[in-house]
Amino acid sequence: MEHPVYRVTDFKRVGPFTLRVAFEDGTTQVIDFRPVLAGEVFGPLGDPEVFDKVRLDSEAGTLVWPNGADFDPTTLHNWPEEGPRLADLARKWASIHT
Repeated sequence: MEHPVYRVTDFKRVGPFTLRVAFEDGTTQVIDFRPVLAGEVFGPLGDPEVFDKVRLDSEAGTLVWPNGADFDPTTLHNWPEEGPRLADLARKWASIHT
């Protein structure tokens, strides 16, 4: 069974912790990352100065941050389905670290 492979081609900040992400298939997603910014890797992105250091890794085709955080481009592409699942995980991560 084949799964589509998506690549991020561009992004733009459109609000606090919110990016419009463009993909090579011509689609875009507007993603508010706040619900998933918890845990060891994604928690530091809750600092606006850290979050705003996002960049496009054109080789990997996804968004990356200096602390090593990144998201699978397929997850970003399918954010309406994947975002709530990640938010549930983030709530669990947050409860572990409180």
